Amino acid sequence: MAPMTGTPSDTSSPDGTGPVAFSDDELRARLTPLQYEVTQRAGTERAFTGVYWNCHDEGTYRCVVCDAVLFSSDTKYDSGSGWPSFYDVCDPDAVEIRIDTSHGMVREEVVCARCGAHLGHRFPDGPRPTGQRYCMNSAALRLEPRSGDDADAH
Repeated sequence: MAPMTGTPSDTSSPDGTGPVAFSDDELRARLTPLQYEVTQRAGTERAFTGVYWNCHDEGTYRCVVCDAVLFSSDTKYDSGSGWPSFYDVCDPDAVEIRIDTSHGMVREEVVCARCGAHLGHRFPDGPRPTGQRYCMNSAALRLEPRSGDDADAH
């Protein structure tokens, strides 16, 4: 998916770093049905099907909705879960953690702090140094490759 185009329906920060909101029509036009389901309705893509679960390219993972910087390939690891997993975020303020009690369990939901898009869940079973596993949906992410890398060579 190409980087975000157009302007958000509402921006509370003129420097482009503050919270943003998009109209439902705009999101439906810009996102694939799976991206919309995952980011706007807290859906989950099937394990081992997302474009980034087995991607080893170097770069920065951004929010597919608002393009906020979320994760680095430097903290990505193979958790065996079938979803892209990271042991840390680029900036602690880039995500919000919410309690998710759906499906008869209590989990930590990870959402983009800038636009509120559902990204995935965080679990306390990750590697050192954080012990956290940010288990994300590929459909919620866009990989911006490091210079010289090809984003399509997953």
